[in-house]
Amino acid sequence: MKLLATSVVRGSQQGQSHGGVYLIDPQNQSVLQTIDWNRTDIDWQGRGWDRGLRGIAFDGETIYIAASDELFAYTTEFHRIGSWRNRFLKHCHEITVFGRSLFLTSTGFDSILAFDLDRQRFHWAMQVQEKEFSFKAVVFDPDSDSGPLMLNKLHLNSIHCNEHGLYVSGLRSGGMLHFNGKTILMSVELPTGTHNARPFRNGVLFNDSEANALRYCGRDSDSEDRAMRVPTYETGDLVHTGEDTVGIARPGFARGLCVLSDSLVAAGSSPSTVSLYDLAANQRLWSVNLTMDVRNAIHGLAVWPYE
Repeated sequence: MKLLATSVVRGSQQGQSHGGVYLIDPQNQSVLQTIDWNRTDIDWQGRGWDRGLRGIAFDGETIYIAASDELFAYTTEFHRIGSWRNRFLKHCHEITVFGRSLFLTSTGFDSILAFDLDRQRFHWAMQVQEKEFSFKAVVFDPDSDSGPLMLNKLHLNSIHCNEHGLYVSGLRSGGMLHFNGKTILMSVELPTGTHNARPFRNGVLFNDSEANALRYCGRDSDSEDRAMRVPTYETGDLVHTGEDTVGIARPGFARGLCVLSDSLVAAGSSPSTVSLYDLAANQRLWSVNLTMDVRNAIHGLAVWPYE
């Protein structure tokens, strides 16, 4: 079983690589970089902004990978076969496929966009509004000239869909929210700074980015909670520590998550490292480091389905 990972180089400058796509073979712990992202037509202001590549999703023989404001389609050999933009897609993070739609988090607009996989067009969108700890779903047409303002209040970064509805969360959402098609309610409260939250078994699995840890929390007393810290490195082994002009790149930043089984989970951290965790044993089994560049952080992570 192989893994596909994307990365963002936070604080990189024009002319430098600011992300990539990597195919990881856990069996021999080898890494193959399939795409080097080095575009100049992006917004280079602070944080991650438009740098790098983000969420990953699959539909048949097509690989979908999101950049900040554009959705790309690739063959299994990583030849680009399409790309789509939308004015309401900004600072996209995670993406997922459910049914015949691909759902994308539009962090800048506090929204979720849906892309029709058959018609290959954005066909639905929903802004999540929050006021005094209650939430409201405002559906709008992503093809219209009218829509929400770009406020980034909740910093929505995670999305998961199943037969029970749509689950979203963000750095400032207070937890994982559940949309049942009509209303949005708080499903579970989570720490500030959470990434990749998703329902898992009878609880929630997520990266506690502020605590540099992967966590699982069950919903009942019979569940054993898990918290496993990401790999750490000696300061002297890190490179480019003085080149982050915005001061947000740091080691131990936990982001990127995919489920391999009921007990095995892969998760990412910075500098770009992918680790396999055994939840039953409450331990990290192995880690593969892609680079010691402290600015380089894993973003998307998925099980490679083409064997």
